[in-house]
Amino acid sequence: MTPTQPSADTPVPDNGGNWGSPVAFRVDTGSGMPIYLQIVHQVDHALRLGYLRQGDQLPRVRDVAGSLSINPNTVVKAYRELEHRGYATGRPGLGTFIVGTPRVLMSEKLSALRQGLVRGWLRDAVAAGLDQDEIVALFMAALRESVSGAGAASPDSRGAARRDSNGEEVA
Repeated sequence: MTPTQPSADTPVPDNGGNWGSPVAFRVDTGSGMPIYLQIVHQVDHALRLGYLRQGDQLPRVRDVAGSLSINPNTVVKAYRELEHRGYATGRPGLGTFIVGTPRVLMSEKLSALRQGLVRGWLRDAVAAGLDQDEIVALFMAALRESVSGAGAASPDSRGAARRDSNGEEVA
């Protein structure tokens, strides 16, 4: 997927030469996240990054199920969730199309943020020897702390510091 993908009005062939959606899904069966939610998150991210736009067509249910070797009902569940969120709608006999989008960052701002992340934090994480899973875990933990305003590690079985509501360490 790239920001210059054609819309659903301009179909494109996939790698097999078939005409359809420019989107391809990937799933990680070991992640612990339900597969339907992985599909929903991938569409949400593609929308937020501007890779998908209003009018774009999502891959057909049977194509996704076949390419990922998953039950078609899982794909239907994901597409229903996208409809519930107001992002997509099914058109009988035609497929599922993007009809709404979440807030999208301006491409210049997004590009600058991405470059800063790559040149700074990600480079340091790789230099420290972290693998991709460790980088994702660390980033997600930092994001959760940032969003919750905690600023401190949450209690866990690995002995991380516990903090009370005032941010003070407790035993």
